[in-house]
Amino acid sequence: MGDDRDFAKLLAYLRRVPSIAGSIGSGKYPDGNWWVKFSIDISNPLAWNVVQELSCVLNYLSLNERLPTIFMPVSPPPYLNGGPADFLSWVIESRDRTFKPGTVADWLEGRLPQPVEDLTQWQSAADL
Repeated sequence: MGDDRDFAKLLAYLRRVPSIAGSIGSGKYPDGNWWVKFSIDISNPLAWNVVQELSCVLNYLSLNERLPTIFMPVSPPPYLNGGPADFLSWVIESRDRTFKPGTVADWLEGRLPQPVEDLTQWQSAADL
Protein backbone atom coordinates (compact mmCIF):
# COMPACT_ATOMS: atom_id res chain seq x y z
CA MET A 1 0.00 0.00 0.00
CA GLY A 2 1.47 3.23 -1.01
CA ASP A 3 -0.95 6.10 -0.53
CA ASP A 4 -4.49 7.27 0.26
CA ARG A 5 -5.88 5.49 -2.81
CA ASP A 6 -5.41 2.25 -0.89
CA PHE A 7 -8.16 3.40 1.49
CA ALA A 8 -10.52 5.19 -0.93
CA LYS A 9 -13.06 2.39 -1.35
CA LEU A 10 -13.33 1.59 2.37
CA LEU A 11 -13.52 5.24 3.42
CA ALA A 12 -16.22 5.95 0.82
CA TYR A 13 -18.22 2.97 2.07
CA LEU A 14 -17.90 3.91 5.74
CA ARG A 15 -19.08 7.46 4.99
CA ARG A 16 -22.38 5.96 3.78
CA VAL A 17 -22.99 3.93 6.97
CA PRO A 18 -25.69 5.46 9.22
CA SER A 19 -24.34 6.99 12.45
CA ILE A 20 -20.69 7.14 11.32
CA ALA A 21 -19.97 10.83 11.75
CA GLY A 22 -17.14 13.29 11.30
CA SER A 23 -13.78 12.68 9.77
CA ILE A 24 -12.30 9.25 9.16
CA GLY A 25 -8.59 8.73 9.70
CA SER A 26 -6.46 6.00 8.17
CA GLY A 27 -2.87 4.91 8.12
CA LYS A 28 -0.36 2.15 7.86
CA TYR A 29 1.85 0.59 10.53
CA PRO A 30 5.56 -0.07 9.87
CA ASP A 31 4.83 -3.81 9.51
CA GLY A 32 2.44 -3.14 6.61
CA ASN A 33 -0.79 -3.61 8.53
CA TRP A 34 -3.25 -0.74 8.39
CA TRP A 35 -5.95 1.00 10.44
CA VAL A 36 -9.05 3.14 9.97
CA LYS A 37 -10.45 5.26 12.83
CA PHE A 38 -13.85 6.96 13.03
CA SER A 39 -16.58 8.13 15.38
CA ILE A 40 -20.10 6.80 15.73
CA ASP A 41 -22.81 9.24 16.77
CA ILE A 42 -24.14 7.42 19.83
CA SER A 43 -27.30 9.54 19.79
CA ASN A 44 -28.26 8.01 16.44
CA PRO A 45 -30.93 5.32 16.96
CA LEU A 46 -28.96 2.93 14.73
CA ALA A 47 -25.59 3.45 16.44
CA TRP A 48 -25.53 0.16 18.33
CA ASN A 49 -26.93 -1.71 15.32
CA VAL A 50 -23.99 -0.40 13.31
CA VAL A 51 -21.54 -1.46 16.04
CA GLN A 52 -23.12 -4.92 16.12
CA GLU A 53 -23.06 -5.36 12.33
CA LEU A 54 -19.44 -4.19 12.02
CA SER A 55 -18.40 -6.38 14.96
CA CYS A 56 -20.04 -9.43 13.45
CA VAL A 57 -18.39 -9.09 10.04
CA LEU A 58 -14.99 -7.78 11.12
CA ASN A 59 -14.42 -9.78 14.32
CA TYR A 60 -16.30 -13.03 14.12
CA LEU A 61 -18.10 -13.73 10.87
CA SER A 62 -18.03 -17.49 11.51
CA LEU A 63 -15.77 -20.15 12.96
CA ASN A 64 -14.55 -21.08 9.49
CA GLU A 65 -14.62 -17.64 7.89
CA ARG A 66 -12.87 -15.16 10.16
CA LEU A 67 -11.41 -12.08 8.57
CA PRO A 68 -7.88 -10.92 9.50
CA THR A 69 -9.33 -7.76 11.03
CA ILE A 70 -10.38 -6.45 14.40
CA PHE A 71 -13.01 -3.81 15.15
CA MET A 72 -12.74 -2.20 18.57
CA PRO A 73 -13.46 0.94 20.58
CA VAL A 74 -10.61 3.24 21.60
CA SER A 75 -10.64 6.16 24.01
CA PRO A 76 -8.35 8.50 25.88
CA PRO A 77 -8.83 8.49 29.68
CA PRO A 78 -12.45 9.62 30.28
CA TYR A 79 -11.53 11.34 33.55
CA LEU A 80 -9.24 13.71 31.62
CA ASN A 81 -11.32 14.34 28.53
CA GLY A 82 -15.03 13.63 28.76
CA GLY A 83 -17.63 11.08 27.85
CA PRO A 84 -18.26 8.77 24.91
CA ALA A 85 -20.27 11.28 22.89
CA ASP A 86 -17.09 13.29 22.33
CA PHE A 87 -14.15 10.96 22.90
CA LEU A 88 -15.08 7.38 22.00
CA SER A 89 -13.72 6.30 18.63
CA TRP A 90 -13.77 3.03 16.73
CA VAL A 91 -10.89 1.39 14.89
CA ILE A 92 -10.67 -1.28 12.22
CA GLU A 93 -7.19 -2.83 12.14
CA SER A 94 -5.78 -5.42 9.79
CA ARG A 95 -3.97 -8.47 11.12
CA ASP A 96 -2.62 -9.48 7.69
CA ARG A 97 -0.85 -6.88 5.59
CA THR A 98 -1.99 -8.58 2.38
CA PHE A 99 -5.66 -8.06 3.33
CA LYS A 100 -6.39 -4.68 1.78
CA PRO A 101 -8.88 -2.01 2.90
CA GLY A 102 -10.80 -2.33 -0.37
CA THR A 103 -11.35 -6.01 0.35
CA VAL A 104 -12.83 -5.08 3.72
CA ALA A 105 -15.21 -2.72 1.92
CA ASP A 106 -16.30 -5.62 -0.31
CA TRP A 107 -16.97 -7.86 2.70
CA LEU A 108 -18.96 -5.15 4.47
CA GLU A 109 -20.95 -4.29 1.37
CA GLY A 110 -21.85 -7.94 0.90
CA ARG A 111 -23.06 -8.42 4.47
CA LEU A 112 -24.43 -5.15 5.86
CA PRO A 113 -27.91 -3.92 4.92
CA GLN A 114 -28.19 -2.86 1.28
CA PRO A 115 -28.06 -0.14 0.29
CA VAL A 116 -26.20 0.68 3.48
CA GLU A 117 -27.35 4.30 3.62
CA ASP A 118 -31.06 3.34 3.32
CA LEU A 119 -32.31 3.59 6.90
CA THR A 120 -35.33 1.40 6.12
CA GLN A 121 -33.00 -1.54 5.47
CA TRP A 122 -31.65 -1.45 9.03
CA GLN A 123 -33.40 -3.33 11.80
CA SER A 124 -33.59 -1.23 14.93
CA ALA A 125 -34.54 -2.23 18.46
CA ALA A 126 -38.00 -0.78 17.81
CA ASP A 127 -38.47 -3.32 14.98
CA LEU A 128 -37.89 -6.33 17.24
